[in-house]
Amino acid sequence: MYKFPLAIALAALTTTAFADDEKRPWDVEVDIGAIATSGNTETTSVQFKVDAKQNLEKWENQYIFNSLFKEDEVEKDDGTKSTEKTAEKYFASAKFAYLIGVEKSYLFGFGSHTDDKFGAYRTYSTIALGYGDWLYSSPTLNWFVEAGPGYFEGEKVIESDDELIPDTISDESGAMLRAATAVEWKITSNAEFKQAISVEAGSDNTRTVSETSLATSINGSMKMKVGFAVANDSDVAPGKEKTDTTTFVNLVYSF
Repeated sequence: MYKFPLAIALAALTTTAFADDEKRPWDVEVDIGAIATSGNTETTSVQFKVDAKQNLEKWENQYIFNSLFKEDEVEKDDGTKSTEKTAEKYFASAKFAYLIGVEKSYLFGFGSHTDDKFGAYRTYSTIALGYGDWLYSSPTLNWFVEAGPGYFEGEKVIESDDELIPDTISDESGAMLRAATAVEWKITSNAEFKQAISVEAGSDNTRTVSETSLATSINGSMKMKVGFAVANDSDVAPGKEKTDTTTFVNLVYSF
């Protein structure tokens, strides 16, 4: 099955930076979050994200890379304990938006790829074209919506009941419709709220992704961000959960 290259991959659930009279060529944010515990409970969790927005005269592009890694201490049937990997997920996206109106309407091209070692789908790739518009834009509040047709490919994981028999993979692909919206609210000069939702509806599966976050400034380039992310697939194999959630506290560096 054809895999979309990560180089072109994968786009964003958030939008461009707040409107300025003079836009910077690039706005880049790097998120890093890590948790480690020891003693009665041993866990290690690392989250890393890069969100780069490119501002040109007629183009506003966005490139995202996100990764999540987690290890937990688990107890086996014989009472022994061992550390096992329980999450390993990579997401990348790219969106290219061509501005066509004074009110910031645009045509867009979007691609994304997800590689999830423990998810309901081992891989999930999408590509879409469509139209978007800013429903509201001000120095403190921005809201956009976009939609368009596209195509997806996925590898659904079907778990085996026998530990000696490996899981099987079912390939899925087909047309889909992608819709997304995001709100960015600059509450104060030091606090910013973001809510982003995307829905990719196809004949085999509908994938819904939501991320809610609140960031507060530490200094001119550092922020502390707390958030909650939800990913839902409507059609998963038996034994797999439809919904994955992530609660995070990250340190964000902007440049």
